[in-house]
Amino acid sequence: MSVRSDSAPAAAQPAQAALASPRRRRLLELLRAGETPRDAHELAAATGLHVSTVRFHLDVLRGAGLVAARPRPRATAGRPRTVYYPVAQATPGGYLTLTRLLATHLADTPAKRAARAEQAGMAWAGELTVAADPGSTVSAEQAARALTAVFAELGFDPELAGDQTDQQIRLRACPFRAAARAHPEVVCSIHLGLLRGTLTRLGAPPTSTRLLPFVEPELCLAHLA
Repeated sequence: MSVRSDSAPAAAQPAQAALASPRRRRLLELLRAGETPRDAHELAAATGLHVSTVRFHLDVLRGAGLVAARPRPRATAGRPRTVYYPVAQATPGGYLTLTRLLATHLADTPAKRAARAEQAGMAWAGELTVAADPGSTVSAEQAARALTAVFAELGFDPELAGDQTDQQIRLRACPFRAAARAHPEVVCSIHLGLLRGTLTRLGAPPTSTRLLPFVEPELCLAHLA
């Protein structure tokens, strides 16, 4: 039972996953608001974070293509400072327009769109999770922990809760929330397919799965019974 070792690390995650962190969103806001690039020490002073923590989050933003860096020579002797600046991105409106076009042309009815989207999510699970050896089994608890790790890598900020008969994965920071609110039959069905496909590849025991989107404005629940 394992998550693929070649799955995207933090420094190569898509922009949505990188921005699931409030700290990274704050750093990006500061860079976009400034007129000149800023270094890690300046950003640490502005946020109250340790400079090493700031550098870590900046590396994630760089890997997602949201931030770039360049050296800035010092006025006095010494190594150049590394300063950071924001990279122009496609507008959210363009992203949502693309999602809408794909969603409406995926199938004729919401039910058919949901079915096809779930199949796509199950295929996605094949890219993220190593299949268990034939005949091997894992416990429901082990499968739930592994599934939580998959959602964590994707930036959902998950929390495993509940008990052995009804485990819950609380998804507190969906990286695709805007598209999910507009087209839940597609986006949420992809996530349901990812959930079910991952459990299948892990060799989990028969499990009843449900995904309840937006039980709170920023919270979705995955139930594994």
